[in-house]
Amino acid sequence: MVQHWLLKSEPDVFSIEDLRRVNRTWWEGVRNYQARNFMKNQMQVGDLALFYHSNCSPPGVAGWMKISQPAQVDHSAMDPHSKYFDPQAKAEAPRWYCVEVEFARAFARTVSLPELRGASALRGMMILRPGNRLSITPVTAAEFEWILKLSESAPGALTKAEPQARRKSNSTAIQARLPERS
Repeated sequence: MVQHWLLKSEPDVFSIEDLRRVNRTWWEGVRNYQARNFMKNQMQVGDLALFYHSNCSPPGVAGWMKISQPAQVDHSAMDPHSKYFDPQAKAEAPRWYCVEVEFARAFARTVSLPELRGASALRGMMILRPGNRLSITPVTAAEFEWILKLSESAPGALTKAEPQARRKSNSTAIQARLPERS
């Protein structure tokens, strides 16, 4: 079963356009145990991942990619010349892992963080929870599809239409819970 993810990168370090240029690369440099465990224990070849540009203006989803190779030891952790060097990482006891990602598509426009926050369909996304700073988070298939729809629409177009659709579905749900009148 295909799983869905969101992976963050600062565009001045590595952007969706960089991925388009190289086509495939190892997603190295992750130094958070929970994010590492997502890669090591849960990501599979064929999974889909949103490419999120962070720490920029505007932050947001810039495209998507596929997981093309399973987790392997992140050798940048053992390279003293790498900016991702970890002096505690050893070949006999690796601490850090990475997966290979393959470019799939860059969006015509970035789906901005405010736009993500404004979509009620995305309220449960881990990245939108207060205090969440993980560079890798799981995403549901529905959230992934909704973000793809947002990327193909004008900014705010779907989030403006959403409250009316939500009100309609909420009123139907409320009526379904009301006792029948005799």
